Amino acid sequence: MTFPQIDPVAFSIGPLSVHWYGLTYLLGFTGAWLLGSWRAGKPGSPFTREQVGDLIFYGAVGVIIGGRLGYGLFYGLDQWLSDPLWIVKLQQGGMSFHGGMLGVLTAFWYFKRKTGKSYFTVADFIVPMVPVGLATGRIGNFINGELWGRPTDVSWGMVFPGDPLQLVRHPSQLYQFAFEGVALFALLWIYSRKPRPAAAVTGLFGIGYGCARIGAEFFREPDAHIGYLVGNWLTMGMLLSVPMIFVGAGLMVWGYRKQGANP
Repeated sequence: MTFPQIDPVAFSIGPLSVHWYGLTYLLGFTGAWLLGSWRAGKPGSPFTREQVGDLIFYGAVGVIIGGRLGYGLFYGLDQWLSDPLWIVKLQQGGMSFHGGMLGVLTAFWYFKRKTGKSYFTVADFIVPMVPVGLATGRIGNFINGELWGRPTDVSWGMVFPGDPLQLVRHPSQLYQFAFEGVALFALLWIYSRKPRPAAAVTGLFGIGYGCARIGAEFFREPDAHIGYLVGNWLTMGMLLSVPMIFVGAGLMVWGYRKQGANP
């Protein structure tokens, strides 16, 4: 299958170039804001539409700062140590989901202090919208022709223009779009439509994302400068996702036990 050649620059205004990748981030934040605002208008919502807008803004800041710092820590520590200013050179690319997640969790803590809500009131409300951003981000990766998959002989395999070996590979960005984005969104949205114990929705996100990411890593080519951590299968993405499953399961168990003890 031929990779659809798409100019990574969506449009230019004078010397300013707007990239599709940046637009996919903007689309993800906008989608999360629209869905959150819709839920905020429902009876019994713990937040107003204005508060949702503030929360999405803080979350966006957390994604960008945490994502970049996480990439430097997990995937580019040698480069960061050799060039400390590299971490602020966003135009060179490099974002980590797990770092972005830590940034968002920090944003939840700040918003919780600002509004007086409990931490999981904030987290459980917003995490069903997170897969929207994950989905649009993976589309951005696909348009850029980056983070491609492992070599394959399946009929839908593609040759990515940036691949020096020019091998037919899994379009793993689209797999992640489908499972980390669409499927995880449907799971969390349906589950969170009814009242759930505190931390249960957040816990389900951890389990769902961790499983989806680990599954995708079996098809995704590991970062060239890191490679496999063990044998020919364990990647950094897997290693960082395993704790999410255990923490997520622990949160769900804690939430349901607490609800049972205080019906």
